[in-house]
Amino acid sequence: MSGTDAGRAITGAGLSALGYHILLAAPRGDGHPVLVLPGLGAGDWSTIVLRRTLHHLGYAVHGWDLGRNRGPTADVIEQVPQRVASLADRFERRVSLVGWSLGGIYAYAAARTHPGLVRQVITLGSPVRMTHPAQTRAMAYYRWNAHRHVPERLLPPSEWDQPPLKMPATSILSRCDGIVAYRASMLPPGANRANIAVMSSHFGLGQHPAVLWAVADRLAQPEDDWRPFRPPLMLRMLFPTLPELAGEAVRTR
Repeated sequence: MSGTDAGRAITGAGLSALGYHILLAAPRGDGHPVLVLPGLGAGDWSTIVLRRTLHHLGYAVHGWDLGRNRGPTADVIEQVPQRVASLADRFERRVSLVGWSLGGIYAYAAARTHPGLVRQVITLGSPVRMTHPAQTRAMAYYRWNAHRHVPERLLPPSEWDQPPLKMPATSILSRCDGIVAYRASMLPPGANRANIAVMSSHFGLGQHPAVLWAVADRLAQPEDDWRPFRPPLMLRMLFPTLPELAGEAVRTR
């Protein structure tokens, strides 16, 4: 992991601006509700590009409305699952969850709380398979806010010890991630699960064109006909193949 992640995020923002026209060709949405959860230390302001993109593609997109993400506070633990249930009831459709970094951990927890209300889970640089604190550079900030968190016994169990989610799950990860070790984001092979590698900084994941395309592609999958990710030829170079993902080799259309 590198300490230059923030600087590379600025470069990624420029790439996003240059690649915006490419997203005009992205798969269109079907109007189902999408809840976007920010990473540690961030709030809904950090997901504006991602949410606006999905809104323009035709989804009913919602931020989490819980201010800055300071870790697993009582409000987070209680209200994220409640938000999922509320959106599912309001739209009378299952909700897709998109979680960035720690937001992805919340997304998994909410999906396990309400498996019948969640359509799919997509994570961006989320350490869903983390086995050691050294796999993330965010641990100092997390511990600094520990006094705000619920007792450890109330935290959701580690995903490492859990069976696979019942709904489709996608992990978008980057070997260039300077905050979360990409191996901590890798899902084990299995039906309705996918790892999609991109070339982005951690802080740039929410605005990188490859990430935006991958999220749009996954959200556009028919509700009961989820298929493996295959990037379009024009974006193939933005989706590197990692040796660890050799068993999930991605083919172009």
